[in-house]
Amino acid sequence: MEIQKEEIIHIANLSNLNLSDAEVSKYTEDMKQIVEFANKVNEVDTSSVKETAFITDSVNVFRKDEVIKSMDRKELLQNAPSSNGEAYSIPHVL
Repeated sequence: MEIQKEEIIHIANLSNLNLSDAEVSKYTEDMKQIVEFANKVNEVDTSSVKETAFITDSVNVFRKDEVIKSMDRKELLQNAPSSNGEAYSIPHVL
């Protein structure tokens, strides 16, 4: 894919950037190098690699949803610096 100066100017306009001619030339060359680097992936021989969607073979590993007894509210509120008897009290932020 060849990057043209017009594409860089278009992207700059979309980004609301005012680029000088020197910057347009520099970014055109930079984008060409980035695209060339990204295209190196296409050169890798992947014919012997099996297609996968995930790294592991685990699929939809879920635990059973069970209701368990939690700690008592009074017991938890004892650790709070301040509470209103039912919940933690924190200072107003605004």
